[in-house]
Amino acid sequence: MELKDTVGYMISSTSRRLNQQLQQLFQDYDVSPEQWSLLISLDEQDGITHKDLAQRTEKDPANLTRLVDQLEGKSLVKRAANPNDRRSQLVCITDQGRKTARTLAPIEAAFVGRLLQGTTDEEIESFKRFMAKINHNAKQQA
Repeated sequence: MELKDTVGYMISSTSRRLNQQLQQLFQDYDVSPEQWSLLISLDEQDGITHKDLAQRTEKDPANLTRLVDQLEGKSLVKRAANPNDRRSQLVCITDQGRKTARTLAPIEAAFVGRLLQGTTDEEIESFKRFMAKINHNAKQQA
């Protein structure tokens, strides 16, 4: 079997290609797909700890800190003291961050819609189950 025909290669290659295409769609907004995932998560649930945001977005803490720093530099998020725990901070989306998240959401949705063109609901659900199994198994390996 050739490398390009392996499941691992196909997942990695597809992920990279989709990320590059989404990056191009987001470039006018100076937001990367990784940064957008934080913004959209904060738009759904604002004012959460770094730990909670890392769990929601499945990002490691060091990477999350770097992304939050970048977004804070763009005035899209801000950090605030956590009234329940002096040792942690809350990450809060700014009005500009919320506007950006909501502007990019339909762009991402249209992109995904184009990707799924010609697929059936059954194929999509089967794919989701397949990827959930792989994700579960990968978590067990860690």
